[in-house]
This record gives sequence, C-alpha cells and structure tokens, in this order.
Amino acid sequence: MTPSPPPDNPTQAAGAAYAVELVGIDKRFGPVHANKAVTLRFAPGSIHGLVGENGAGKSTLMSILYGFYQADSGEIRVRGEPVRIDGPEDAIRRGIGMVHQHFMLVETFTVLENLLLGAEGGALLKDGVAKARAEVEALERSFGLEVPLDSRVSDLSVGEQQRVEILKALYRGADVLILDEPTAVLSPPEVEQLFQILRRLRAEGRTVVLITHKLKEIMAVTDRVSVLRRGEVVAEFDTAATSEQALADAMVGRKAALAVTKGPANPGPVLLEAAGLSVVDARGVERLKKVGLRVRAGEIVGIAGVAGNGQSELLEALAGMVPVAAGDIRVKEAVFNAASPLDPGKARALGIAHVPEDRLRLALVKPFAALESAILGYHRDPALAKGPLLAWKRVAAKTAALMERFDVRPRDPALRSSLFSGGNQQKLVMAREMDREPDILLVGQPTRGVDIGAIAFIHEQLVALRDRGKAILLVSAELDEIMALSDRILVMCDGVITGDMPAAEADERTIGCLMAGIAQEAA
Repeated sequence: MTPSPPPDNPTQAAGAAYAVELVGIDKRFGPVHANKAVTLRFAPGSIHGLVGENGAGKSTLMSILYGFYQADSGEIRVRGEPVRIDGPEDAIRRGIGMVHQHFMLVETFTVLENLLLGAEGGALLKDGVAKARAEVEALERSFGLEVPLDSRVSDLSVGEQQRVEILKALYRGADVLILDEPTAVLSPPEVEQLFQILRRLRAEGRTVVLITHKLKEIMAVTDRVSVLRRGEVVAEFDTAATSEQALADAMVGRKAALAVTKGPANPGPVLLEAAGLSVVDARGVERLKKVGLRVRAGEIVGIAGVAGNGQSELLEALAGMVPVAAGDIRVKEAVFNAASPLDPGKARALGIAHVPEDRLRLALVKPFAALESAILGYHRDPALAKGPLLAWKRVAAKTAALMERFDVRPRDPALRSSLFSGGNQQKLVMAREMDREPDILLVGQPTRGVDIGAIAFIHEQLVALRDRGKAILLVSAELDEIMALSDRILVMCDGVITGDMPAAEADERTIGCLMAGIAQEAA
C-alpha cells in the first residue's frame, strides 16, 4: 500500500514558505526503485531527521536535492519556488549545502585553502584570501566552529575536519545544510559539540537535515523526523511525540529489537595474545606503546577509545597488515615479532578473519563487482576454482547465498561494490569474514553506517560466534555497542591500554575518564 503524503509540519508558521519541499520525487536505477513518489517538507529554523534502513532511499533523495542526480519525476521547491537543480554548484547557489559522510577535503591543503577552493574571490588571490579569512573568522565566532585556519587538514582531528566541511558550506551561503551520517566517526564529546553547532544554526533560522541511523541522536537534537522504508515515506513524527522504539519499528516494519541478548561467556584457552607490542608509523610516530592483551576462546573483548588513539594500528598489527617495531604476537601456538613477522596470508591460515575499520580503503575494491569483493583474501579457495581459474558461477552462487544470509540489498552479485549503500557494503564485508567460521575475529566498527535492523542482526551473529567458542576482538566508536557486546573491556588512550575491566563492572563515566587518560584507580 502506498503511504499517504506526510502531514504539514504543525510547527510551520501559517502562510510561511518551507525552506525546501520535495514533492512526488521518483527515481529508478535500472530495476531498483530507489524513491517512490516521496514528499517531504523542511521548515526554516528547524532540525529535521531522516531515518530508514540501508537502501531505504535517504541518500538518493538528498543527492537529488543536492544535484548529484536528477529525479525521474516530481518537483523541488526552494522557499516556495519550483526549481531545477542541475548540480552541486547550482544547489550551493540556491543556498543548499551538504556535508558528506566521507569528507571532501584536500588533506595537504590548509583549512583556509580548502575553504577557498572553488570560491577564490577573483583573480587577485591575495585580496580574496584576506576577505575570506575575515568572513570565516566571523562564522567561527558566530557558530562555535573554531578551527585553526592555517593548519593542514591532515593534522586535524576528525571532529575538526567535520567543522571545516560545515564552515565550507556556510561560507558558500548555505541556509539549508544536509548532514549525512555526521557522527559516524566522532567521539561522544565531539558529537555533543556538533549538536551545539546545529542548535546554533537552528537559532539563526537555518534548516538542518540530519541523516543518521542513531535514534538516540534523533531524539536528542531534531524537531521532526521522517521515516523511509524501501523508497517510501512511511511515517513522520514530531520528535517530542515519539520514541526510539516507535522509530525503530517504523524503520523495519515490525517490532524491532533494540537490546543485545546474550548469556554469560564461557571463556576457554587464550587464542590471541600480544605482549609489549609497539608500532611506529611512516613518520616515525609511535602509535602503539608496549601494548599487552589476551583474547580467549568464547569471549568478546571490546576496545573503547577516541578514534586515533591506536585502536586501528592494533587491529592492523594483529591482522599482519602493519609491521611491529617491538613485542610479540602469539596466535594459538605460533609466535610472531619484528624478526619473524605476521602477514595477512599467515593470519588467515591460522584462522584469523579481519573486518577493517575503513571498509572503502581496506576491505573493498570499489570498481569490483560484489562477487569479486565477496572473495577478497579467499580467492585461492579450491571450492571456488576450476583448475587454475576461478569458477565464476560458483563465486556468484556463493555471493548470492551470503547476500541472502546477511540481507545485502540489492541482491545483485554483479553490481559494482561502489553502488551499494555504506551499510550494505559493511554487511557484505561482515558476511565474507564471518562465513569462514574463523577461530579469531578482529572486527573494527562492525555497525558503522548500518541501519537498526542490520545492527541487531550483526550483534546476534557476533554473539553466536562467541557462543561457538570463537575469540572476538572488537573495536567500536559506539560506547553503547562496546558495553552491550563485550565480556571484557579494554580502554586505549595515546597508544596505551589505560583500563581493563569486566564489562559487568564498567560504566560510561569510568570508561570516559580512561579514554581521556585518567588512571583507572582515579577513575
């Protein structure tokens, strides 16, 4: 049944024009019907949430508004006037800006150079730079977006880089700001700083459209929320009049499980151990500083910490992807170190599977078909071969089975990896690594960019793997996820393990102190 159009926003002043209206927007990509006659209205001076499962059509809809795609039918109105938006530059001219989940910054440029890129202000760059600096500093003061303008982007934290993206949109005159999964890589303090910025934008009369899977954040910062499912608007609420459970139920079309269900762990022998582990990066910076840990069969060990404090390097060292400068890695009975290094092939042979934190950089090849990405690292499996060559029919059948089991949408093994939504890319990677029944699973950010229904499924699969006697080392930026899934929790700060505790004894305040480097006894 086609849902009726959403009701007018009761908070909208009578007779006032909406900041943006999307009316009857329809879009197909071949056989995929991404948006089905979608109607949405965003009031000026409001924060409007947009939620839905992976593949529900949220990002496609916002990409149409920002000019990346053209709708097959329907109309866009900006401040009451019908418009045609032919590309991002056209959207920016009409006061619409977008901050993407993966930042669009030149890392070797300074902040100010990034802000000026494409908006240099005339032939005399010097005059343009001086004018831009004054305007940007005024924006920083007005919205609490302080960023060092002369610092290189590569030297900034993730939260600071996001502020640069928001500044870039505001500097170009955005009255409507679209944010796509803006908190996916932020620490809890950075999330709260972002929310303060969004509230200031709202107070200035600007409109914010917030795409996120995190229902707690929707409840904390939005005024109104629309729910998409399979390309259609199925519900719209005033945020104050709804709940996380009601939103989750609307997203999946049934009663959604929001809590992790698991029994007590039954730990067995140590399968993975690190002792005195140190890693030095290409610039000579020590990223891991004499780290020690143990992971037993039948337990989930979670690592909490603000991004950039060594968690990524730890997972990559244990997977054999980066060399260690000192210390030992023991996998079952095999010992590896600087003199006898571990590599990914040896790791897989010993039963280690790895879900990297950055799926686009380390887990997928974007131009590859899904069936190729689904066998990366396992392409020498005799079951997938026909003599010296891959048996592509078997590979396609295997991929189709993985897609069915992990609900990867669309279920098209031939579709290019880059054309799946971020959450469906993640499910494909999780399916590939977990299907092998590894003895040890290293998993980074397992549910980053994944919808509420898929989060519950992935959590169930991780708990089931633990209950089958496997050892799991989990890194997540989501403290709720770490506390819900882990049997033991380690905390990292500046490349050092600052805390080690049973999950049953952990609380957010203690973990937060340890993440900031405060000693466990003091915390």
